[in-house]
Amino acid sequence: MPATLDPDCQRLLPMAGSLSDEQEAEILLAIKKPLLAALGAFALSGCQYDVLFPHGWVGAQQRDLLVISVLLMLIVILPVLVMAVWFPLKYSANRDDMTDYDPDFEHSNKLEAAVWGVPILIVIALGGYTWVYTHRLDPYAALPAGVSTEQPLRIEAVSLDWKWLFIYPDYGVAAVNELAIPVGRPVEFSLTSSTVMNTLSIPKLGGMVYSMAGMETRLHLIADRQGTYPGRSAHYSGPGFAGMTFDTLAMGNAEFDAWVAARREEGEALTRASYLDLEKPSMNAPVQYYATVEDDLFDRIVEMCVEDGKVCMGHMMMQDRMGGGGLDGIGDAGAYSYDRDRAIDGFGNLIDLPPVDGHGTDAHGADHEATDTTSAGATQLTNLLGLDPDALCSPAGAKTEAQTNGI
Repeated sequence: MPATLDPDCQRLLPMAGSLSDEQEAEILLAIKKPLLAALGAFALSGCQYDVLFPHGWVGAQQRDLLVISVLLMLIVILPVLVMAVWFPLKYSANRDDMTDYDPDFEHSNKLEAAVWGVPILIVIALGGYTWVYTHRLDPYAALPAGVSTEQPLRIEAVSLDWKWLFIYPDYGVAAVNELAIPVGRPVEFSLTSSTVMNTLSIPKLGGMVYSMAGMETRLHLIADRQGTYPGRSAHYSGPGFAGMTFDTLAMGNAEFDAWVAARREEGEALTRASYLDLEKPSMNAPVQYYATVEDDLFDRIVEMCVEDGKVCMGHMMMQDRMGGGGLDGIGDAGAYSYDRDRAIDGFGNLIDLPPVDGHGTDAHGADHEATDTTSAGATQLTNLLGLDPDALCSPAGAKTEAQTNGI
């Protein structure tokens, strides 16, 4: 049967008659390969190369360090790739010209200088650039004066399950899953977490820093252009991780002032009670605004004592330094418990754990004691309050708000 070479499939195809199963399989395979390649190219076409094309000074500095490091390492990698192909071809055992064969070769000063000298110079250059950029991009350090002359915007960021809370302490407003910043003004983040470790990441503007419960970390960023930049947590934190995203709205100063004014008009009040309600796990949480924020709320979040009846971290450490409560302090376990109230199952649902076991006939030390303001409850807290009279965040343990946990 006559046949011809099809230019698309690159297979011998019959001119007429039916195809055999083997021929059909070959044609199908020939068609699948270019289709799969096109599908892969189409999927990759949606990639965003934010790290290589940043819109902020911090991101640009990190991009420069990345490019410099790659170019320096290519000085070694490219010659190795070339020699990996060239040497087997040039010095194969079955080559015709064997005049360069030298079985007694032992040493070459030039070769030793290249093998040792070039890597040493590259390591020195990499170390020097890394040292300079590490200090220049210290997340805890303010941006250099030459970057912007404006006063930094303070933002207190809290990672929740599974959403972000952004508090603007200088403006008294807050937002969930929406971050608004003015273009050209440095942003000073203070970060913490209500539960597990997370990472605040806005790839278009710069690097990322961890947020951890009971700790406060810092990050400085700046946006050079107006736009909407995606942000998210870059550290897996449970079943709702995929929806833990937010938009960063970089806008002019006038637009930012209007955004703040709008939040004050339409938002709710962010109090300790409403925060505890917000803190409960939820997936794909919508954007939410708060018109007012209770004083020192972020400090209480960091200290892990937003809830009444809980001892703050600072007082825990002070009490530990003083020797702790000993066996008598076991009865006050409910005042120190934190993670039990936030335990979740594999689907992100809160687990209702039994109260902390106390001791004695009156179950001294149970969770309910932390908020017990009756005379009996106050009597049971004698051990704790005797060690630190202002430690407990409840009417039974603090005379005034100024004395409560030092906040």
